[in-house]
Amino acid sequence: MIDEKTPEARTPVDALRDGATIDQPFLLAEKSLRTNRNGQLYLLAQLRDRSGQISALMWNVSESDFDAIPAGSGVRVKGRVQTHQGGLQVIAHKLKPAGDDFDADAFRPAASESTDRAFAALSDILNSLPDEDLRDLMATFLADESLMEAFRTVPAGIKAHHAHRGGLCEHTAAMALAWTRLADLYPDVDSSTVLAGCFLHDLGKTRELDPETFTYTTEGQLLGHMQIVCDLLAEKIAATVARTGRPFPDAQRWHLTHLILSHHGTPEKGSVKEPMSPEAVALHAIDTLDAKVNEFLKILSEDPNTDSELTPYHPRLGRRLFRGPKHDA
Repeated sequence: MIDEKTPEARTPVDALRDGATIDQPFLLAEKSLRTNRNGQLYLLAQLRDRSGQISALMWNVSESDFDAIPAGSGVRVKGRVQTHQGGLQVIAHKLKPAGDDFDADAFRPAASESTDRAFAALSDILNSLPDEDLRDLMATFLADESLMEAFRTVPAGIKAHHAHRGGLCEHTAAMALAWTRLADLYPDVDSSTVLAGCFLHDLGKTRELDPETFTYTTEGQLLGHMQIVCDLLAEKIAATVARTGRPFPDAQRWHLTHLILSHHGTPEKGSVKEPMSPEAVALHAIDTLDAKVNEFLKILSEDPNTDSELTPYHPRLGRRLFRGPKHDA
């Protein structure tokens, strides 16, 4: 007998294909009740398992049906997979609670050994910063066990890049490691500041994102990760001053805050300020590099059309992606 509460008994999200019929459990990551042009209610949902996330749509839903399936719970979905705007979605004919034996942990992406290695490498870098004030500040952050547990657990994003458990830690460590390889090319850029900026830039996502449902928290919706990490920075600077007995330089505090507020690059991309220092522009560049390369690789790896040099049109990116020529092994 197949045990239906584990993802192994199912077709994983990353293996679903256009035209497939499904009748299997998922983790309901997010849901909303919408109204169509005729005033009829329909359900828009995000379904998850350890391999990824897919949108689902079900027509003619009642409010009682909607209330019976809370976000974060297990649901059994019967329906069909179809292509929509270059991606896949599920058209559900039936969606009901999965039952008391549903094991939600089996559907959540697990932290991997790569996350542990990333955190160890990042910790070594931060504990070795040449600047004493920044090194002491980083030690205060690293000593916060609950914050670091969240840092090793949350994704870096919901869909775009590093959208898996531990993704934030892996993205941050990759950025820091990238800068350690680039730093010799730019000796006039302060490496301690750039590396501290790598660690801090997205740290607010520890409270902006929910690692269980891969959705935004209420705090995250209202404040955003930049404001959250600015609050964390002020808190940890005060704790560092109390621990070391030394004042923290105002210019250093302002600069770190600027790196956080400018790391998206432009206001159109969500930055409060545009980068105004070499360190800020370096942080923005390596953040963009790691995020975009990871996003492109993810799209290419999930594209089932492996015989084509180009992926289907990707609406969020506004382009198709080139797989490149195949090389013999």
